[in-house]
Amino acid sequence: MSAPIRSTDNQRKFLGRLSLPERNFVAEALRAETVGGMLLLVAAVTALIWANTAGGSYDSVRGFHLGPASLGLDLSIQHWAADGLLAVFFFVAGIELKRELVAGDLRDPKAAALPVVAALCGMAVPALVYVLTNTLGGGSLDGWAVPTATDIAFALAVLAVIGTSLPSALRAFLLTLAVVDDLFAILIIAVFFTSDLNFAALGGAVLGLAVFWLLLRKRVRGWYIYVPLALAIWGLMYNSGIHATIAGVAMGLMLRCHKEDPGEEHSPGEHIEHLVRPLSAGLAVPLFALFSAGVVVSGGALGDVFTQPETLGVVLGLVIGKAVGIFGGTWLAARFTKAELNDDLAWPDVFAVASLAGIGFTVSLLIGELAFTEDPLLTDEIKAAVLAGSLIAAVFSGILLKVRNAKYRKLWEDEERDDDLSGVPDIYEMDDPAYHLRMAAIYEKKAAEHRRLAEVPGGEREDGNGPA
Repeated sequence: MSAPIRSTDNQRKFLGRLSLPERNFVAEALRAETVGGMLLLVAAVTALIWANTAGGSYDSVRGFHLGPASLGLDLSIQHWAADGLLAVFFFVAGIELKRELVAGDLRDPKAAALPVVAALCGMAVPALVYVLTNTLGGGSLDGWAVPTATDIAFALAVLAVIGTSLPSALRAFLLTLAVVDDLFAILIIAVFFTSDLNFAALGGAVLGLAVFWLLLRKRVRGWYIYVPLALAIWGLMYNSGIHATIAGVAMGLMLRCHKEDPGEEHSPGEHIEHLVRPLSAGLAVPLFALFSAGVVVSGGALGDVFTQPETLGVVLGLVIGKAVGIFGGTWLAARFTKAELNDDLAWPDVFAVASLAGIGFTVSLLIGELAFTEDPLLTDEIKAAVLAGSLIAAVFSGILLKVRNAKYRKLWEDEERDDDLSGVPDIYEMDDPAYHLRMAAIYEKKAAEHRRLAEVPGGEREDGNGPA
């Protein structure tokens, strides 16, 4: 899903044209994420309205417990959304990462270097901004990881709302940043937010994952086998003390994401991702937002967001840290790898996308809950900071992108043009003689039609001034 860096005359292009299969994959993935992002936006607004108009019922619903207590799964609705539904989200993230590593552009270390460095800097700098803000302000350092995440669905929803037409390379770069971002967010959750371990449950989860892997290797098929097994693995992982979403990403990484048989149209991983992504983007993530984003917002609360070191650190990390980190990492990586920027784009375009990556919603909310689980009041304040920071980043990046929207629209139209109606964009057929023959036939047909229209019966011109 990343924008490839192509070799041309010993120079590599950054944000160059995607290969046709990669372009098609990115387009399909982003289409689902954009729809999911709109639902996510609606869910977040609904949660805010509900919490601020009928807070009692909101707290009652998300605090309602259900599930088998004998299995250690008597959880509140809010916890089912965070620990259960987000496992589906991370399952899809695991498949995306696996595909990138074995079949996408991240399989090439040279091509992977730039987006990976950009994503790492885009996580390190926000964390540093948070730590500096709280060190100087005397706040808690526990929330250092909150502003490190990017929410690709929310970012795409912003693009849909402002109506910008980003070229596929910029969209792919944003998507790659989010994939690498998700990987390290998973590692952060696993390493820093693991409670006391239950080794018996952890052993059961590992055994279940081994069985899951073995069944995949033996090419055993049937959802009725994998779904119950996945639920058992998830339940054991939850009871082990490791965050249950780790089970999702682990199973996603086990799926085969490359084609082995010549007649295989899609790999199993791609096929399952195609089936599960709508469930993740359209149901799991919006429901998580509905039961996590509801914080009481008042004038005083908004003022606290910009005065308390913990909340100010989150806002500054998302708005400034993300933009500076991703842009700075990208520029440095391009400089040291001697990768040239695509001639159709400019560095301000990269900065605008880096600013858009400051929208950190889903995973930021999750990490905020994990970081301050012992302080519900501060948890809600951190959530308000995530919402405020994401909103500021969205507005700022939207203005930057709107300035260049005419250029983006032209590039997008060039990428989509299919004058020969072959089903393949013309820009990918310039080296195909058959394309030029088709275009010649189309132009000859048009020329014949124009000659016919230029003539009238009796050899007179339409203006009556003589023979045609």
